[in-house]
Amino acid sequence: MPELTPTAELLAAELLANSHCHTKGPYALRLRPAEPGRLRVAVWDTDPHVPPGFAPVPAPPPPPDAEHGRGLPLVRACADAWGASVLREVGASKGGKLLWAECGGGAAPW
Repeated sequence: MPELTPTAELLAAELLANSHCHTKGPYALRLRPAEPGRLRVAVWDTDPHVPPGFAPVPAPPPPPDAEHGRGLPLVRACADAWGASVLREVGASKGGKLLWAECGGGAAPW
């Protein structure tokens, strides 16, 4: 799915940056086909808190001079679907959260 590469790279970069900047534990990237022609980009980290950028009612945009707060709204704008799952089981899943975004079938052209 080379046509999805630019969008998938942007989604991965923003989700990874969010985990790197706002969590203290490890984080991991996972890419997988969601269905034919679609790619799911997901990042897991140990913090169970879903950031305001992925809340059902998004936070207002940051002020123009703000240095943070644009990454997750950018993910929402570029992805065809997005979501968050809080992982409560500490066993195999190690707890935390999973933020994901899908591209394909209507993704923003680059």
